Amino acid sequence: MKRVLSSLGIGAATVDTILPTTLTAGETVDARVDVTGGNDTQEVDGIYFALETRYETDESARTGTIDSFRIADPFTIEPDEDRSFPVSIDVPYHTPVTMGKTEVWLDTGLDIDWAIDPDDTDSVEIEPDPLRRTLFDAVESLGFTLRTAKCEASESLFSNHRFVQEFEFVPRSGPFAGELDELEIVPLPEGEGFDLLIEVDRRGGLLAERFDADESHERLSLDATTTGLGRQLRSTIERNL
Repeated sequence: MKRVLSSLGIGAATVDTILPTTLTAGETVDARVDVTGGNDTQEVDGIYFALETRYETDESARTGTIDSFRIADPFTIEPDEDRSFPVSIDVPYHTPVTMGKTEVWLDTGLDIDWAIDPDDTDSVEIEPDPLRRTLFDAVESLGFTLRTAKCEASESLFSNHRFVQEFEFVPRSGPFAGELDELEIVPLPEGEGFDLLIEVDRRGGLLAERFDADESHERLSLDATTTGLGRQLRSTIERNL
C-alpha cells in the first residue's frame, strides 16, 4: 500500500533546492538539492531543472522555458533518508530581467518512473547583466523611466526564441519630455551581445495612432565594444521625431 500511495505522491520523497534568491543573467551560481525519502523506497532516475518565465500571446499567458538540464545518476532513496546533491546552475545571459510584470522561477523535479514526480518551485530575482545595465543607464540619462517590462511571444522575424522581453519607457524629463508617448526596446540575444529593436512612439492625433503612423522602428547593436550608447539612442530618437 505504501508503494501505491507513493506513486500517487502521498508519502513520496520530497525535493528542495537551496539557491540564492537573487541571480544575475550570465552568471554561474552554486546551489544544493536536498532529497528526503518518503514512506517507501523509491528509485530516482535523475534530478531535472527548468528555469521558467511567463509570456503573453494574443490569446493567453503561457509558461516558457528559458533553460533546462538534468543532474545525478540514478539512485535509490530510502524511507526518511536525507541526501544532498551540489549543483552549479548557469543562468543564461538572455534570461529575462525581473522588472515590471516579469517573473522567473526555477522548477526542480525528481524523475521517478510510474509515479507523480515530486517537485519544488523557487522564485528568483534576475538582475541585469552588464550589457543591459548599460542600456538602462543610457535610457535613464535621456530622461526616460521604465513604465513596464513584460515577455511576449516572438515573431519569427525577431529571433529563434519563442518569446522576448519588451521594455517600455516614458520620457519624464530631458530632451524628449512632451515629444514622445513612449520608447519601446526589445533586446534580442545575438552572439555575445544584443540587437536592440527600438520603437519610437511619437505623440500624434487619433488618425495617426489608428494607422500606426506615429510609430518608427530602428535597430542598434550592443556588445562589449559598444561606446556612447546614450548618444546613439538620442540620435536614433531625434531621427524619428
